[in-house]
Amino acid sequence: MSKMTSSPSWIFDGSEIPDPFGYGERAVQFLRGLKHPKSRLPGRAFDLPHWQERIVRKIYGPCDENGRRIARTVVILLPRGNRKTSLGAALALLHTIGFEKLAGGQALCAASDRKQALIAYEEAVGILNQDPRFAAVLSFQAYKNRIVHAKSGAALEAISADAGTQHGRTPTFALADELHAWKNRDLWDVIRTGLVKVAGSLMVVITTAGRGQENIAWDIVDYARKVQAGEIDDPSYVPVIFETAKNADWQDEAVWRAVNPGLVDGFPDIEGLRALAREAKNRPGDREAFRQLHLNVWLDHSAEPFVDMDVYDQGAARIDLAALAGRPCWLGVDLSSNSDLTAIVAAFRDDADGFVVVPWFFCPADNLRRRSELDGVPYTTWATERHIIPTPGNVVDFRRVEDEIRDLCDRFDVREIAFDPHLARNMLNNLLEDGFPAVEMRQGWVTMAPAVKELERAIVGGGFQHGGHPVLRWNFQNISVETDKAGNRMFHKGKSRDRIDGAVAAAMAVARAAAGDDDRSVYSDFGARPEGLLVF
Repeated sequence: MSKMTSSPSWIFDGSEIPDPFGYGERAVQFLRGLKHPKSRLPGRAFDLPHWQERIVRKIYGPCDENGRRIARTVVILLPRGNRKTSLGAALALLHTIGFEKLAGGQALCAASDRKQALIAYEEAVGILNQDPRFAAVLSFQAYKNRIVHAKSGAALEAISADAGTQHGRTPTFALADELHAWKNRDLWDVIRTGLVKVAGSLMVVITTAGRGQENIAWDIVDYARKVQAGEIDDPSYVPVIFETAKNADWQDEAVWRAVNPGLVDGFPDIEGLRALAREAKNRPGDREAFRQLHLNVWLDHSAEPFVDMDVYDQGAARIDLAALAGRPCWLGVDLSSNSDLTAIVAAFRDDADGFVVVPWFFCPADNLRRRSELDGVPYTTWATERHIIPTPGNVVDFRRVEDEIRDLCDRFDVREIAFDPHLARNMLNNLLEDGFPAVEMRQGWVTMAPAVKELERAIVGGGFQHGGHPVLRWNFQNISVETDKAGNRMFHKGKSRDRIDGAVAAAMAVARAAAGDDDRSVYSDFGARPEGLLVF
């Protein structure tokens, strides 16, 4: 079971948590002194189960010799229903009216949108409303979603990424709620750069698992995951990562209990989980939601991915492009319409009956940031890191793409350049006129199904080296698969915003490389070479 799930051992092993100045103890006592409107304890006392108490002690207990808290960032990855929002709201109050408040300090409840930001904020308001003594010392500014402690000037406020700029803030505490839903990192960067201005500031991330790796949540959780595993030594991080492996039996209740620490205390409701699991048996969409939200399985974008992305990632070792100079090479080109990505993928045969692929991506330079927001991926970062090539204007400049193809033909022994002729007629003719080996490869079942089969064979067999290119990976995890009655498979987008252009170009390049290496045809399963594949 240990390999199927991950959790912080210190929560359950009874080990000592250092608390030389008693700050962990006083934080626990403050939380226990609060009241919660939904609590079933006498007097509606705030319910702080043992495992949550251990988290609080881990955050506030360890200090350096000067009494300065060691923890600066806390990342709590918990499935739904484990009362992480209640804990986060209580910690926000600790920094607003409790022992951790600073004069004029700003505590923030931050989320991707206003509705989500208000959840933790209103949880805090609900707690305060249970004790009439708070009304005398607090100012509730509902129109600003803000609470102010009159004597110290400390304040708690809800803010969101969709509310425009938040620059100029100097928070002392920030609760980043459901980070997996944040569409970009703008608000995160504003908060993080503000926190470093204040000694003893604290960031607390509470989230369930997300989808994909092209987002701020993956970056932060993956770092915390490595700290928890001992791969990174960073005492300022407190990782509280409860998650399930992708290949775990999602119907095994032992798995449920391993990643839902609240179940031993009666939450979430076990009968409710059982009902959801029964429904999910026959509904793939519900099954994926159950795995993500209740078992913390970090999923790929596609509910039914083309290949297991863990298997795909085995080909992520660095590729020495200079060492491939002069090697036989096959290019697959997927030209975009208007504002989509355009992809060129070069495929080289390796010495083990596999392929080395190298992609080049192009997108319009105009409104890169807006494009990032629409697609939910960091186009601006990719452009800076040269993972994509922005071309001037609001559509891809095909002349720049053609120049790149000509340059690749100078650098490598290009045997074929495969195009879908739909958008490539002019470029294909230009290249043919100058003697380049351009071919048509139409995007229909007869042509692409065997190409997809060859690509799948290579990936599953460990013969697909891609160097970990982030844009290509994103394209692959976006793939949804359509299967015909004969079992042939084709790519299509899971959602209209998903991009799979690089995966399509890779399938084209790999298929032509496989056929060109030994004079066999990847279309042998379909009989003769199909009409529409024209080789000049």
